[in-house]
Amino acid sequence: MSKQLPLFPIDSEHALTRRSTLGQAIPVFQEHLRQEGRSPHTINAFTSDLGLLCELYGEDRALFEFNTTRLNRFMEWIEHGRGVPCSRKSYARRVTTLKVFFKYLKNENILSADPAEALVQRSGAAPLQPIVEDDDVDRLLAYTLSLRLGDNPDARPDLLVRLLIDTGIKKGECMALKPEHILRDDPTAPLLLIRHRKPNNVYKERKVALDPDWLVVFDEYMEQYNPPDTIFDCTARNLEYVLSDVADGAGITGKVSFEVLRWTSAVRAYQRGADLEALREKMGLSRISWRETSAKIKCLATQQDYKELI
Repeated sequence: MSKQLPLFPIDSEHALTRRSTLGQAIPVFQEHLRQEGRSPHTINAFTSDLGLLCELYGEDRALFEFNTTRLNRFMEWIEHGRGVPCSRKSYARRVTTLKVFFKYLKNENILSADPAEALVQRSGAAPLQPIVEDDDVDRLLAYTLSLRLGDNPDARPDLLVRLLIDTGIKKGECMALKPEHILRDDPTAPLLLIRHRKPNNVYKERKVALDPDWLVVFDEYMEQYNPPDTIFDCTARNLEYVLSDVADGAGITGKVSFEVLRWTSAVRAYQRGADLEALREKMGLSRISWRETSAKIKCLATQQDYKELI
């Protein structure tokens, strides 16, 4: 959830300079919108979007540091890196927010150029997330098994790929896992406990069923790596490299990443008859975001055309 920035009274719009911070500029922009007669709903929506910009780059980022490349990187993060589904409508609104905000800064001579002017508003339906087809999943698992049973055994690729395909957890959730989150009181029905620190993410906390055979791989991994705290004692980028290397080793041409395997897991579960409400809970998604996500899962599972949701 984006940070909700407060509405502050501003005495002078021209107190801002190019070296002012994003956090300082937002309440000035809010006041400008009010003076233009924008509705409270519009002001709140624009504020929420700029809160996401703060989330990625920080409230202390100077205004002159924003360029088109940085804003395009923000939109890429919104769509693919944040770990929260972004509908076509939300994507378009966030581009609009950037264009209105930076155009205002340019018109007020706070910035000499508008970095959002070159941002492209997309039209048409959003593309579906690529997934790994069943045959390639088999090739992935065969390759990770060969690494696990090789002359220099490495259980980590097998542990990671099996975990993501079986559970569909997010990258951040994976990186936060600790050994005590593996609930194995019943070895025939182990569970994965997903915890979240932020209070507004409590609904994302859940228990996800694990394949009992995965426990064998887990024990091998723990003996090999002996991580001191979290299960994966490395950076998220390092694990992305592991997935990329596994894809290359298995001879798979498509991208294999946390996000790709999350969608792959959801589609495979749906194809195997998973109840949609149970699948929503497994993925840790709100009912609002689930409307579009479930439609995409159905399309990927049935090879039907996807039409933009409203």
